[in-house]
Amino acid sequence: MNPDLAYANADFIPNATQFPSLWARLAQEFRAGAKNLRKDLRYGPGLRQSLDLVLPDGVPRGLVVFVHGGYWRAFGHATWTHLAAGPLGQGWAVALPSYTLAPEARISEITREVARAIDLAAGEVTGPIVLAGHSAGGHLVARMNCADVAPGCADRIRRIVPISPISDLRPLLHTAMNVDLRLDALEAEAESPALITDRLHIPTTVWVGAQERPAFLDQARGLTDAWPEAQLRVAPGRHHFDVIAPLADPNSALTRALLA
Repeated sequence: MNPDLAYANADFIPNATQFPSLWARLAQEFRAGAKNLRKDLRYGPGLRQSLDLVLPDGVPRGLVVFVHGGYWRAFGHATWTHLAAGPLGQGWAVALPSYTLAPEARISEITREVARAIDLAAGEVTGPIVLAGHSAGGHLVARMNCADVAPGCADRIRRIVPISPISDLRPLLHTAMNVDLRLDALEAEAESPALITDRLHIPTTVWVGAQERPAFLDQARGLTDAWPEAQLRVAPGRHHFDVIAPLADPNSALTRALLA
């Protein structure tokens, strides 16, 4: 199959163009009503090197870090704040980092920015840490299980939940988006979690929608097959754009898996 078509989610999702505005509206509504939202905590000097931290009432049970997707080229933390509602309702704090986007940054640089963001958030909240990320964000949190970029707080990370992740970047070498990503063969291999053997072996739940593109189902299975510490969960009826929606529900199966 044409690699561009294989990873073209929007072309195969009904009303796909409406999702970005929906996410932005839900996030804005959540932010307007949030009682304990700390905005734009800086983890570096770059324009996009900041995160939002949402705190529950009382002492947090721990910290969830959610890393957004967008093929490393789009979005920022303020589009996804509503997804904090699920863990927040279970008493967990939630950090949502932005990062420098391609083509300004290469994926290897973005990976290291995310590690720094996690360490900053970890310094604000005590207790266990759970990492979750969607699509490109799923790739980025999976990389935190790899020894070459593991954050300093890695000993506190209890679980990693890559949602619809890209775990092998080599197919992206042949896509039009690589004009922005600037991947070469060496970086694609070095940044592919499914190919990395020097890991921390943190328990990992790979979550993917049953209605995703075959390439994303293959990417999820590939990571699960490569990592003995990983298990695969396939969400019935979910596609690439709505697979993350249950994070806003404290009692959803995804939130429960995250905090298990």
